[in-house]
Amino acid sequence: MSDNNTKAIILAAGMGTRLRPFTNDRPKCLVEINGQSLLDSQLKTLRANSISDITVIGGYKGHMLKNKETELIVNEQYETTNMVYSLFCAKSKLNGECLISYGDIVYSNDILESLLASTDDISIVIDKNWQAYWEARFSNPLDDAETLTLSNGNTITEIGKKPRSIKEINGQYIGLMKFSSKGISQLNELYRTLLAKGECMGKTIESAYMTDIIQEAINAGYSVKAVPIFSEWIEVDSVSDLQNETTLSRHDVIIQREVNKTP
Repeated sequence: MSDNNTKAIILAAGMGTRLRPFTNDRPKCLVEINGQSLLDSQLKTLRANSISDITVIGGYKGHMLKNKETELIVNEQYETTNMVYSLFCAKSKLNGECLISYGDIVYSNDILESLLASTDDISIVIDKNWQAYWEARFSNPLDDAETLTLSNGNTITEIGKKPRSIKEINGQYIGLMKFSSKGISQLNELYRTLLAKGECMGKTIESAYMTDIIQEAINAGYSVKAVPIFSEWIEVDSVSDLQNETTLSRHDVIIQREVNKTP
């Protein structure tokens, strides 16, 4: 269990164009599987671990994210910016221990407990069994996967690049991470440095992905550690994901395990 001092920030500003027509009338995180939205699934898991200080960074149709018993911060530039910019729209929340999550994933209580148990300053959840899931979703897993290499156990040395082979992928980042108080201070310091430099991994700050700033943290000498998992999560990034039998069956497993754990 987490204490109530842990914050959660959910990045949910994007337009979800690959999920149209399901996102024509709602944000991506409000797309439903079996009657429950991706966001509501995340909120249920977070609250089951006593995390109540939850901020959602909205953008596209952000008004629909009100009344979720969360704090809503809207990235008004959502059409022209990416995740790093969205995250720092909530800079007032970036202190103390923080979880940061993408809005288009669902993960099990076990995964969240593993992440919360990490004592590292920057902890990144990675799926070691990623290949089977990517093969179920894509004709060529390398088309969508990103590099992630480990050394000295669970230290991440590279993340977020286009892989040339499976050998460059020791796991796949799922869009869920945790920063200790020290780690979030490091992230803030790094962001100020990148703003002064005017770029993040060769991109503008406005167009940078979270994997870009994680790689910048690695390059700056900060310790970035992996929290390995083996499935029990899903990503819904496209219509094919939403209708994929593997995604649906994995979702059912997550929900059923949560039901079985309910007293």
